[in-house]
Amino acid sequence: MHNELPGYAELHCLSAFSFQRGASIAEELFARAAGQGYRALAITDECSLAGIVRAWQAAKTHGVALIVGAEFQVEDGPKLALLCTDQAAYAGLCQLITTCRRRAAKGEYRCLREDLLGLPEGLLCLWLDRQPAAIDLELLRTGFDDRLWLAVELHHEHDDARRLQQLQAFGERHHLPLVASGDVHMHVRRRRALQDTLTAIRHRCSVAEAGWRLFPNGERHLRPRTALAQLYPPELLAETLRIAERCHFTLEQLQYTYPRELVPEGHDPDSWLRVLVERGIPWRWKGGIEPAQRKQIEHELALIREKNYASYFLTVQDIVRFARSQDILCQGRGSAANSAVCFVLGVTEIDPARSNLLFERFISAERDEPPDIDIDFEHERREEVLQYVFKRYGRERAALTAVAISYRGRSAIRDVARALGLPMDQVNELGAAMDHWGGHVPLPETLRERGFDPETPLMRRLLALTTELIDFPRHLSQHPGGFVISEHPLSTLVPVENAAMADRTVIQWDKDDLDATGLMKVDCLALGMLTAIRKCLAMLQQHGLHEGRMDAIPPKDTKTYDMICAADTIGVFQIESRAQMAMLPRLQPRTFYDLVIEVAIVRPGPIQGDMVHPYLERRRILREQGPDALNDPDNPLYPARLERVFARTLGVPLFQEQVMQLAVEAAGYTPGQADALRRSMAAWKRRGGLEPHREKLLAGMLKNGFSREYGEHLFEQIKGFGDYGFPESHAASFALLTYNSCWLKCHHPAAFTASLINSQPLGFYSPDQLLQDARRHGIRVLPVDVRHSDWDCTLDFSKGPAAIRLGLRLVDGCNEPAVQAIMRERARRPFDDVGDLCQRTALDRRQQGLLADAGALRGLSGHRHRARWDISGVENRLPLFDQARATTEARVPLPLPSAWEDMQADYRSTGTTLGRHPISFLRAQLRSRGCLDAAQLAAHGHGRRVRIAGLVRMRQRPQTASGVTFLTLEDETGMINAVVWRHLADRQHRVLVDTQLMQIDGRLERVDGVQHVIVQRMHCLDELLQGLRSHSRDFH
Repeated sequence: MHNELPGYAELHCLSAFSFQRGASIAEELFARAAGQGYRALAITDECSLAGIVRAWQAAKTHGVALIVGAEFQVEDGPKLALLCTDQAAYAGLCQLITTCRRRAAKGEYRCLREDLLGLPEGLLCLWLDRQPAAIDLELLRTGFDDRLWLAVELHHEHDDARRLQQLQAFGERHHLPLVASGDVHMHVRRRRALQDTLTAIRHRCSVAEAGWRLFPNGERHLRPRTALAQLYPPELLAETLRIAERCHFTLEQLQYTYPRELVPEGHDPDSWLRVLVERGIPWRWKGGIEPAQRKQIEHELALIREKNYASYFLTVQDIVRFARSQDILCQGRGSAANSAVCFVLGVTEIDPARSNLLFERFISAERDEPPDIDIDFEHERREEVLQYVFKRYGRERAALTAVAISYRGRSAIRDVARALGLPMDQVNELGAAMDHWGGHVPLPETLRERGFDPETPLMRRLLALTTELIDFPRHLSQHPGGFVISEHPLSTLVPVENAAMADRTVIQWDKDDLDATGLMKVDCLALGMLTAIRKCLAMLQQHGLHEGRMDAIPPKDTKTYDMICAADTIGVFQIESRAQMAMLPRLQPRTFYDLVIEVAIVRPGPIQGDMVHPYLERRRILREQGPDALNDPDNPLYPARLERVFARTLGVPLFQEQVMQLAVEAAGYTPGQADALRRSMAAWKRRGGLEPHREKLLAGMLKNGFSREYGEHLFEQIKGFGDYGFPESHAASFALLTYNSCWLKCHHPAAFTASLINSQPLGFYSPDQLLQDARRHGIRVLPVDVRHSDWDCTLDFSKGPAAIRLGLRLVDGCNEPAVQAIMRERARRPFDDVGDLCQRTALDRRQQGLLADAGALRGLSGHRHRARWDISGVENRLPLFDQARATTEARVPLPLPSAWEDMQADYRSTGTTLGRHPISFLRAQLRSRGCLDAAQLAAHGHGRRVRIAGLVRMRQRPQTASGVTFLTLEDETGMINAVVWRHLADRQHRVLVDTQLMQIDGRLERVDGVQHVIVQRMHCLDELLQGLRSHSRDFH
């Protein structure tokens, strides 16, 4: 049937990457085109190639040829679609999109008439105007000559026949060929409702108000060829095939070369890399290099030469060298930590020879894709590194990677609700009802709880459209630090556009697109903990308490490990979360390698792959009964031949590298094949593809004498952590920072807490919680005070041991220049009174008020009310009276603020209080309700019913916890951890997400020194707070 119909290629089609216009993704479009027997499909997103790599992959999957193109609306001119026939045309199209995008703000473009002149010969042009104007003809003739067609787009509208005649007459008159095209916006007709909704979202109006902006019908989809044959004259359909045959460009033809200029005269990249490596060896291995290490380095250098990656390593080394020269802390992580070359170049801090790391996890001969090196820099100074890269390579050749931001639940439901014309208060309610944590539409009971009826036609439509919109691309954003650098201008490979931030440019592809096309990227990421560690070391050095270098921290400190085993880890790196703190007393880390395991084990992968419990159980037996209890000769933990793979994790595979080693040693894989297994493991949930490996693994293991049962058991464990299994090298890099941050917290808690607050925002805890924790550890915290406080928190040794003096940065709304002025004047001579302060620092009224409300003027004025009164008496003096002293006026007696008022003002101003905890004021009322405090829980046994209340400090719903929400409540005696099961979270959704002061009725659970409350009911007690604002940090 299909074959008797005329052949057809669609030459004008938008995907979802024409944001808020295209209503189908490339996968849907190509599947439909294949089903309808199309010969080719052109993706012509508006001034964009952001979706073209996905289109190329979908085209290969479905066997329909992809034509690369883009649509443009010329300012005061015609609307066109340009199609690429060859690589020069593609480079010209990228350059044109870059030109149009770079002269406009982020997300917009300006295409001028002169841009159409001088384009490459291989670009074909479809003129899309419904009524082409003769005045545009001359421009298009000059630009495209005989590569210009009039596009005829018929959609069963009232004037189809007349328009066809007019276009034919225009074509004859001006000797222009005509071609059929569909102005496709969706793959099937039923997407029309979503397409209308997207149009309304784009124009910021409701669907009802959109009127003429909406298409009159649903014809703009990939129509069956029967329908096209009835609409279009056959020669117009045949012309589509002639054009399609000319377009033989594919993305496989891209030629990407990595920059080479980092090599001195007389060297090539490989020889210069060797020079740098040889220089680094005595620096890293003071006692000389061992034969095994030399062998590893030679093996790596040979592979790097074979794959032609030397320039990439030189770039990364150069970036790290720059950061070190500027005293910016940095550390490589991820699979690069498997590399001895990265270690001696100073890119990573982990010696792969010390742990059992596998270079093939990083680069393998079989895998033909670029290595990926992630480097963390201090988050406050990373911009210096980014600008260095831009300066070194020039904006033409370096740009950041894009991230395609997709609709998540909340953004989708809000946009759809607005498009359906709901009033703003309902839009906000629906946004709040949308699960904080999930991508799913709200459940009927959640909607009813917020006053909506889920059964009305409007709500049904709203939920159906929201479901369709979730995961749709919404806009392009920038990757936090993924750089692409090229030898030739990047705009010949991929369009480049402006980022939202000044001085930054972004390519239109994301990291998956780069992997598919073989472009190399360097990740310069930001890590807040590095900032905090550097600030802490600098603070200690300033006071003569430490040398101020990370490598001067002693590696095996017993007191530090004691603190870790007691789960006293608020504020440190990686092991500060609820799940980590619950694991520490059970795992009892005593060595660096224990920390590596701790970082990796509290990950969704091992938790799902049922690896945590066998591992913990084996550790407990080892601790309590010694190694003989584990090494039962009749029932060994693992076959003796796999000792190299399993000994360090007691027979439980925890790391990706172990799975690779297992495949090599037990099933006869080569290291490169083992890496392919790791990759399919990581993607099997999305794409399948583990089964062939299952057979190969089991067959290899049987051949090598392992039982089928043991093989099956291992395979199931591997599947479990496929999604998240952590690379050991990554865990080791993170564990290093974990240990260093723990050592600082253990030995210099005041400096560490001050540095964390000076590096905000970072980590799990708010400054208020960090300070409460410091005070629980007996550290004095001194209030903000204009006589002593700097912008940052500082150390105060006036009464012996280090105390934390709060910095004025904590005062909400206070700005740094005002504080610098205070610090400058204070250094000259102390302030006499509030008038003197305001006079000398020229603070404006607002800053004066903020300091008074924060209690920062207490030392000059007395209490808050007095400070407010004093600043209201400060006049801005006129020049004539400049030298005159103010006359002293009689002091008016003012009422003292109550402790409750002081505490409320503290929270309003600085987000923390050094007075009593808010809950202590309410304890009598809470006691009358039968609520225990956190300290009293210790006296109650496992399984007891309890009632507690506290401020909600954190809500967390990890992806793997199958809908369980973890809550942290705080009262004046400490923290309480609570667990909310999914069914209760759905039933009491509003109380869960909106409450600040929560009462919980539940059951106490205590296992292995870890206690939490299983929630049975939640109550909101916010009215007791009388307007106090306290903040919760919510994670998912």
